[in-house]
Amino acid sequence: MDLMEKIVALCKRRGFIYPGSEIYGGLQGFWDYGPMGVALRNNLKHEWWKTMVSQRDDVVGLGPAIIMNPQVWEASGHTVAFTDPLVECKKCHHRFRDDQLVDGKCPDCGGEVTEGKTFNLLTEVYLGSTEPKQLAYLRGEITQGVFVNFKNVVDSNRVEIPFGIAQLGKAFRNEITPGNFTFRSREFEQMELEFFITPDEAEATKWFGYWKKIRKDWYESLGMNPAKLRFREHAPDERAHYAKAAEDIEYQAPFGWKEMEGVHHRGDWDLSRHHLTYQDYTPWVIETSGGVDRALLFFLIDAYFEDDKRIVLKLHPKLAPVKVAVFPLVANKPELVDKAREIYKHLKLDLDIPTAWDDRGNIGKRYYAQDEIGTPWCVTVDYQSLEDQTVTVRDRDTAVQERVAIADLDSFFLGRLK
Repeated sequence: MDLMEKIVALCKRRGFIYPGSEIYGGLQGFWDYGPMGVALRNNLKHEWWKTMVSQRDDVVGLGPAIIMNPQVWEASGHTVAFTDPLVECKKCHHRFRDDQLVDGKCPDCGGEVTEGKTFNLLTEVYLGSTEPKQLAYLRGEITQGVFVNFKNVVDSNRVEIPFGIAQLGKAFRNEITPGNFTFRSREFEQMELEFFITPDEAEATKWFGYWKKIRKDWYESLGMNPAKLRFREHAPDERAHYAKAAEDIEYQAPFGWKEMEGVHHRGDWDLSRHHLTYQDYTPWVIETSGGVDRALLFFLIDAYFEDDKRIVLKLHPKLAPVKVAVFPLVANKPELVDKAREIYKHLKLDLDIPTAWDDRGNIGKRYYAQDEIGTPWCVTVDYQSLEDQTVTVRDRDTAVQERVAIADLDSFFLGRLK
């Protein structure tokens, strides 16, 4: 079993990610996040928002609608330029992206494929209660919600250029060939910043470099291996229709170096297309656009560890779905259970630390189950706890245990979760 197969199996076994609507055979390119996956994704988004909005004075947040007036997409150029090259196998009639084929052959049956043609990725929806219904689109990227609200934000907030507008949200693309688990999906979530600057190349160069560093540092600060990260500059003929310059932060996945986030110099493309200005000029935009689902997948891959004894997700404590698990050494001793329950409720309810309770089976199996979901620490209440008010705290990565006074648990965990 290769690494991706192991990741997929772990995600389903431990409640991170399931195939979408699986009981009806699923639907290609759609995934459901289980209890652990939702918690991990929320933690990832929280850390992004904290870094990009909450801790900054020059960025504000926004939450635009998923469906907008279709004129938005006409003005932005997406109805014409938001395309991929499509080919079809003449033998099995499966469809593929032309730029992903090797030797121009069908990867499924080896048959000859048709010449490439453009395929628009926007997903159509129809609105209204009577025919003909109004054609609209599920947004293919979340970016345009910022641009159409640029004047609203400037008029209603004390912002001055340079400043940014950040958002998190779902986007939809009618991908020709979804694949590599959640890497290429038809429904996904993005985390984006549009940073508005004066129209000056020196300013653009400065801010482009600044945001490249900020974004790469963020992934590393949450534990991602720097050796598996790199920047790749887009050639002029592969840039998006709006980009004057573009570089991707790529991660070395089991299926190759793949884009996780892009930093783009969009110039005045968007605001000029929407006929929007700031004072007496049209600002330029430096954009950072990352995929929540891709980042989550790469954090899982990066954290995966196994040896002959156990599988461990060495997730950064800030990302881990569960931070602490509390166990009574044995489940049939009321005095141990009561003390463990007391600690569990205090951590979970009073300190608001995501905490799990487990009293099933032997202690070793409980440890290994928590290792697989990435829980950094396990607290065990044993007979010594009743005598001296201490517990054992086991470290996930090293499996080393230390005794800690129950009275010191607050500072022990809160200090490590800052």
